[in-house]
Order: sequence, then structure tokens, then C-alpha cells
Amino acid sequence: MIDKTFVETKLFYIQSYFTELEKILNYSNQEIKKDFLKLRALERVLQLIVDEIVDINNHIIRYSNFRVPENFQSSFMVLAENNILPRTFVMKIAPIVGLRNRLVHRYEKVDVDVLLSAVRKDKEDIKRYVKYIFEFLQQNSD
Repeated sequence: MIDKTFVETKLFYIQSYFTELEKILNYSNQEIKKDFLKLRALERVLQLIVDEIVDINNHIIRYSNFRVPENFQSSFMVLAENNILPRTFVMKIAPIVGLRNRLVHRYEKVDVDVLLSAVRKDKEDIKRYVKYIFEFLQQNSD
């Protein structure tokens, strides 16, 4: 059984981190790039958001007995297959896991300009994710 309190707590954390992300993004790209503390804060907040999202995805999958995803990124597709997230939205947001992995594990040097552009362009997807999961919880509450 899905632990609604667990998921709601994770959603609250995402919303809190999103507020922090917006504060960082109030600075220009140039200001962020010049100040390693701002840049590292942006990277860390993005990592925290993605970690919470992946935790939620995996919790829902585990306690709904959905198929086990091959990796964290495919956990979004499992939720789409089960009508929790729209498929078109999943195609847009799922790559955030790869970005998180590149930041955390330094698989490749991250182009800061590309990072900032992507975060600014796609940050509203985080809010949409929260909305979809809240809707799912409301539809499946006792």
C-alpha cells in the first residue's frame, strides 16, 4: 500500500527545494557562473529534487506492484504505463535523471551554459510533476 504521508513529505521537500532553486535562478547566468557557491548550490538543489522524485517513483511502483523499471529514468515510463503521468510529459522530464547523474558522478564535464539553459527552460516541469503526483494521491486516497 502506498504510504501517502511518505509521498506527501517528499513532495513538500521538492517544493522547498524548488523555492531554493528559484532564488538561485534570480541571479543571471553570468553571476552564477562567476560564483562557484551559487553554481554548486544550483547543482546540489537539482540533485536533491531529482532524488526525491526518484524516491517517489520507486515507492509508487513498489507498492502498486507495477513492473520493475530497468533504471531510475525508466521509472517515469512505468508511471506513464499506469496512467499516473502523461506519456508526453514523461518524455520531457525523464532525462533529468541523466543530468543529475552527470552532475553527481561527473561522468562527463557538464557544460554550465547548457545546464543553466536546461534548468531555466524546464524548471516548470518540476512543478507539473508535483501536481500530477498530488492528483494521483487524491484519486487513490481512502
